[in-house]
Amino acid sequence: MRQFLESEIEPLAIGAWVLGTGGGGSPYHGFLNLKKLYREGRTVQLISPEELADDANVAVVSSMGAPMVGLERLTDPQILVEAVQMMEEYRGVKFDAIMSVEIGGGNAIQPFLAAALMDLPVVDADAMGRAFPEAQMTSFAIADLPMFPLTLADVRDNAVVVARAASWKWMERISRKVCVEVGSVAATCKAPRTGREVKDFGIHGTVTQAVAIGNAVQRAQREHRDPVQAILEQEDGKLVFVGRVWDVERRTTEGFLRGKTLIDGLGDYHDQQILINFQNEYTLVSRNGEPLVTTPDLICVLDTVSGEAIGTETLRYGQRVTVIAMRAAPILTTPKGLEHVGPRAFGHDVNFKSVFQS
Repeated sequence: MRQFLESEIEPLAIGAWVLGTGGGGSPYHGFLNLKKLYREGRTVQLISPEELADDANVAVVSSMGAPMVGLERLTDPQILVEAVQMMEEYRGVKFDAIMSVEIGGGNAIQPFLAAALMDLPVVDADAMGRAFPEAQMTSFAIADLPMFPLTLADVRDNAVVVARAASWKWMERISRKVCVEVGSVAATCKAPRTGREVKDFGIHGTVTQAVAIGNAVQRAQREHRDPVQAILEQEDGKLVFVGRVWDVERRTTEGFLRGKTLIDGLGDYHDQQILINFQNEYTLVSRNGEPLVTTPDLICVLDTVSGEAIGTETLRYGQRVTVIAMRAAPILTTPKGLEHVGPRAFGHDVNFKSVFQS
């Protein structure tokens, strides 16, 4: 266990936004909240999964909803604490640590906000290694771990406990309906995990990974080097496309931000055009109807100049962007994993083939 430094907060936000593949919510509000808590004297300890006792109780938290709504509503860390405390009361336990369900976007910062207020450590792990939009798209679901209970709280003082669900998909459907009714944004505490379950089925080291990506971007910016290239080198990623956003079509529906963006090529790609589909996160890159990159490979749309990520809710006409791909956590590319997070899980009738396969 070590202290998570205030100087690591901004790199965490930058790196998590890259790992969010367009989703997970903008980390900006969470970043500001966490900086404020640190300046008030609250700090957070980071603990590796291996340090957890097998019988430790771990809270798995997130902000649920549509990224576009998250842009318009400030994050209140106390609401997340309420969701965690509801779970403690319902289960009759005290949590030993907190982790995020996804390291992508603003949800990477959510456990730090709750941990700072509750004096608990944050686990250096998550259950996606990126961001995904639905509850069944986690390593815990792929491993067939129990999916209930779930607690949900919102800023209007609504509080809901989903006591049981028939499956991970049913948990997603029920909790999503509730989330939509409270305005398509809410704080949640997912089914608690034991230390043993986090060790066996969590995706380890993702907080450290996000900070490393953020540090690489900031270092390249200071040294006037290409920050996109710095990410590619840090993550052994692959360049997919360079261009300019030509068109964006999106809508907030059923608690998701769905749509697509058309990108015109620049430079070496000047005579080409790609289409990117998204459901909160970018799910498919295609050219002339042929898939180039599909989930679960990470599809990251970056500002060509700054190297910082662009979320699906902040895409706009004229942005100069670079599209890169990064490797998914191995559990996501297994046959069982692809049932949960492969292209067909998002309605794309294509087979998954990683861009990293020879």
